[in-house]
Amino acid sequence: MNSMNDNRNLSYYPSAVGGVDIQSIMRAVYTWMVLGMLLTAGFAYITVSTSLINFALNPIILIVAMVAEIGLVMGISWGFNKISAGTAAMLFFVYAALNGFTLSIILLTFSLGSVFLAFVSTAALFGAMSVIGYTTKIDLSKMGTFLMMGVIGLLIAMVINIFVASGPLDFIISIAGVLIFTGLTAFDTQRIARMAGQMNAQGDGAAKYGIFGALRLYLDFINMFLFMLRLFGRRR
Repeated sequence: MNSMNDNRNLSYYPSAVGGVDIQSIMRAVYTWMVLGMLLTAGFAYITVSTSLINFALNPIILIVAMVAEIGLVMGISWGFNKISAGTAAMLFFVYAALNGFTLSIILLTFSLGSVFLAFVSTAALFGAMSVIGYTTKIDLSKMGTFLMMGVIGLLIAMVINIFVASGPLDFIISIAGVLIFTGLTAFDTQRIARMAGQMNAQGDGAAKYGIFGALRLYLDFINMFLFMLRLFGRRR
């Protein structure tokens, strides 16, 4: 049986480890992620183009929607071993649509050109770091603790800046956010591939893992995009 240490010494991930088709699972991860991104973009456009935007601009509804998003992420992550693949897929798509609803105000705040450039830049950076995370010989697992500490520090700094409204601090937060989620993209990609190589799951279990991995990378992409937009975006 391959141990985690054995897998960490691989310079690449073969098509199968222990009977598990890693490449097939990783393709499923990226397929689910792309579907989620398309649903988010589509629902954001629908929200802006219809009367739904009035609900998105309501602070109370927006807060409730954001809390619901956190609940959905926790439901998928913590209920991984209890829910079916169908339920996981439904929760993932509901989260992606809800995220499109809450992010729709971006289309009102920033110019479409800025949104497009931020998305393209994020996609290029995400793709590069995901490839690095999948192919590198370097063990990125030690980065996890520092990156999560960085996320916590980022949240604290953002809360503080709500009250002080410092332009320089906002700039630093934006740069730090891009760097942290760039690192998390590589870290999560490597972690997802390693776990796929160690799992003994087929059918429903493999499908659920594809959705779970897609959710992690989806979150990395969205957060990287938001900080990229804060850094370079032009407001209307």
